Amino acid sequence: MNIVTLLPFIVLIGAMFLMTRSAKNKQRKAQQMRSDMHPGTGVRTIGGMYATVKEVHDDTVLLEVAPGVHAIYAKNSVGAVLDDAEYNRIVHGIDPDEDVDAADTPVVPDDASSLTEAADAGDGDSSADKADAAEEEADEKAGKTDVKKIDLGKDDAVAASTSEDEKRDGGTDAK
Repeated sequence: MNIVTLLPFIVLIGAMFLMTRSAKNKQRKAQQMRSDMHPGTGVRTIGGMYATVKEVHDDTVLLEVAPGVHAIYAKNSVGAVLDDAEYNRIVHGIDPDEDVDAADTPVVPDDASSLTEAADAGDGDSSADKADAAEEEADEKAGKTDVKKIDLGKDDAVAASTSEDEKRDGGTDAK
């Protein structure tokens, strides 16, 4: 036999060998990753759900998908085991690399009353009047002219004349 006739078969067998070898390496790494799971680690399932491992069994894993909500998954359904920093960044939005001072973070009040107390403690003007006055001052500074606002809502007379029967029979609101 000639080597030229055997060359396509040799190349095909070599390609199959390389593909199966890389697939076996991926399977071995996935198995190693799944065996490294222990209670308390964060994981991402193959469906894209993030959870915390509570218990590890032979073929199954008990995951806490929300506080107090537990579900049993097959070990093969775990797509990735995440380190603590990455899990906290994704799930809780906590970035350990950020250096945030307490003075830089805005203070969020517990209720809305603290937001309105400062406006109400003034000279008796309502907060809406103060907002309108501030808007007018900003418009004057910008050189804008006084423009009348147009109400684009439906007229009350048109709304009253349109009956529900007309709407059911194919009538429209537009006139």
